[in-house]
Amino acid sequence: MTEFFATPLGIGLIIVAQCLAMLGFVMISLLFLVYGDRKIWAAVQMRRGPNVVGVFGLLQSVADALKYVVKEVVIPAGADKTVFILAPLTSFVLAVIAWAVIPFNETWVISNLNVAILYVFAVSSLEVYGVIMGGWASNSKYPFLGSLRSAAQMISYEVSIGLIIVGVILSSGSMNFGDIVRAQDGAYGFFNWYWLPHLPMVVLFFISALAETNRPPFDLPEAESELVAGYQVEYSATPFLLFMAGEYIAIFLMCALITLLFFGGWLSPIPGLPDGALWMLLKMGCFFFLFAMVKAITPRYRYDQLMRIGWKVFLPLSLAWVVFVAFAARFDWFWGAYVRVAGGG
Repeated sequence: MTEFFATPLGIGLIIVAQCLAMLGFVMISLLFLVYGDRKIWAAVQMRRGPNVVGVFGLLQSVADALKYVVKEVVIPAGADKTVFILAPLTSFVLAVIAWAVIPFNETWVISNLNVAILYVFAVSSLEVYGVIMGGWASNSKYPFLGSLRSAAQMISYEVSIGLIIVGVILSSGSMNFGDIVRAQDGAYGFFNWYWLPHLPMVVLFFISALAETNRPPFDLPEAESELVAGYQVEYSATPFLLFMAGEYIAIFLMCALITLLFFGGWLSPIPGLPDGALWMLLKMGCFFFLFAMVKAITPRYRYDQLMRIGWKVFLPLSLAWVVFVAFAARFDWFWGAYVRVAGGG
């Protein structure tokens, strides 16, 4: 059996099994993310939320998914049918394949790329095409306006996200997520992680992630009060489900990125406790809770305010931070807090 898995066919089967395991994890997580999102909003608004289907309403997400699957797919008469169907598939597939380089432990990763950050950044940048395709193919002005908003918004905040990540790359000397996590390992546990030296950028990264994934208060591409749900207003049944699934998977991916880049990934926050994938999942869950709370308690921005923050505030701040980190790493300021190698304190 060992010899078989060393053959090209055996290696191919192992890769397929790993991909299916990751897909299964993402899709099962998706069910609980939607459930958790709705429960958190309900708690903030002092109501019950899902509580009928299954124990504590745990099967409500499954029931909603089945409802979307069995409904009829309605395509507007004037729509470009091919692009109309490809748009949600594009959003979903691109959101899923980004997980191929996300490690949950030292060895729990499908592809341990040396340029994993570039891979994630490239894939996430392409996700805007699904939204643009959906808005254009719908042959309606409101979806088209929503897709244009999304394109401008995602491009604007990807710039600041990229510059913030450059600061982390300068500190760790690597674009591999495993190396970045190992560079945060040290005797002081929680205080060894990059959130402390890069504290201002953690806040900017979180806010930019909200805008990148079209989450409130930056959900302008799908603003119900202005665009009657924006780029996905003409979608129903399974295509709409794929759009929503892609959005939630992208949100969970951002939670994973914040965890890996700034909060030690799978490292234990307390020295002496064993590291492991459980820490990674707990941290991702905490950041998803913050995503849900922001949606529950903040009002929507105007579109001009959104763009002004991205270009006039976040871009100059993140660019200045890259320059600061470059000098701090080069001249070893602050006792070496801004320049570390994997395994270093």
